[in-house]
Amino acid sequence: MAEDNLCIELKQVGKTVDTPDGKLDILANISLDVKYQEAVVIKGASGSGKTTLLGLMAGLDQASSGDVTLFGQNLFGKNEEQRSAMRAGKVGFVFQSFHLVQGASAVQNVMLPLELSGVGDALQLAQTSLQQVGLEHKSDTLVEHLSGGEQQRVAIARAYAIRPKLLFADEPTGNLDATTGRQIADLLFHLRDQSGTTLVLVTHEAELLERGDRQILIESGGLLS
Repeated sequence: MAEDNLCIELKQVGKTVDTPDGKLDILANISLDVKYQEAVVIKGASGSGKTTLLGLMAGLDQASSGDVTLFGQNLFGKNEEQRSAMRAGKVGFVFQSFHLVQGASAVQNVMLPLELSGVGDALQLAQTSLQQVGLEHKSDTLVEHLSGGEQQRVAIARAYAIRPKLLFADEPTGNLDATTGRQIADLLFHLRDQSGTTLVLVTHEAELLERGDRQILIESGGLLS
């Protein structure tokens, strides 16, 4: 596998935290590559370490050992500001709890990362992104007045609006009913197929496991496949 085709590369990565009972190994000896334009689904039970793994891959957290490389740059020794600069305009996120700005409209939420990135036509791009997720008619609606499924669509529109090279989705259907969850999963993979964005999706739901190009199982902080 050519290294220049790797979006993410983890080598012997571990994560240890201090607890009242001593040190706790959350992840140990994780080696994993993700290629550009690949859709990878990471599955594991609650407490398996999958969300911690996503945080390390995204540079939201720092590994205790090993090397994490994102877009060809090693994250070791980089502070939070430097890691954030590496992600800017390149990485999108979709979370279980939506993480929308309450008191703001759907279009204002989608515009936010565009404005932070200095994009000039933020409003037009945000409206186009909402149209892609079928919410152009709710553009001016405050997000707290939207259903859970609609709020997740806004979050997806916001993530894709910056045209990211890489999208992380952490339990994106976890707070939704089964039918709405399937619709959100369909939308995520449809937009990924359209854009060619690299997708790393973390889930505990067996149904999502078969949706990616590759499936990875994590248990008790280690990879099973």
